[in-house]
Amino acid sequence: MTRPSVAVLDYGIGNLRSAEKALQHVGADAVLTADADRILAADAVVLPGVGAFGPCADALAASGLDDVARRVIDAGAPFLGICVGMQLLYESSEESPGARGLGVLHGAVRRLPGGVKHPQMQWNRLEVHRAGPLFDGLGDQPWMYFVHSFAAAASGDVVATCDYGGAVTAAAQRGNVVAVQFHPEKSGMAGLRLLGNFVHMASTGSVS
Repeated sequence: MTRPSVAVLDYGIGNLRSAEKALQHVGADAVLTADADRILAADAVVLPGVGAFGPCADALAASGLDDVARRVIDAGAPFLGICVGMQLLYESSEESPGARGLGVLHGAVRRLPGGVKHPQMQWNRLEVHRAGPLFDGLGDQPWMYFVHSFAAAASGDVVATCDYGGAVTAAAQRGNVVAVQFHPEKSGMAGLRLLGNFVHMASTGSVS
């Protein structure tokens, strides 16, 4: 059986190889790459990210992969944003005023609620509000691992939240774009199942 090709965007930020290796583990022909032609030819694309919104946005733009990401999304290929990679899909972030995200998902990224420890660095249970193939086999309240101080504001794109001083956006979807604030590659069997679901989307070319 042919393994679907998944391009992990290599824009020089953080440990991007952990996502690549996890995707390979669940059946993808995954490669960390900055080659535009290879990315555009892939069955699906993943945008990971760690650290602060501004430096990640700057690095993505400097690499030219911001425009490549938009082209992939416009072409309709399955696209997954992870952690800061999810945040970069939004328009802006309170963490880095003036820095611009891709604007694929509407709204801004906000600081986590007061009264809780920042960052959220723990396992937390999701509340899945809109079922879809990304969560197949995970039930309504899977546990995932989070490391973050900012999260996307509530919107119609939100498909899952977690409780951390209130409802916090944990996953979103708009068309062929899916995004998760947690780290599936660090979330044990549940996280690998979610990545396996995304790889299946890559094989079918559909996220619905």
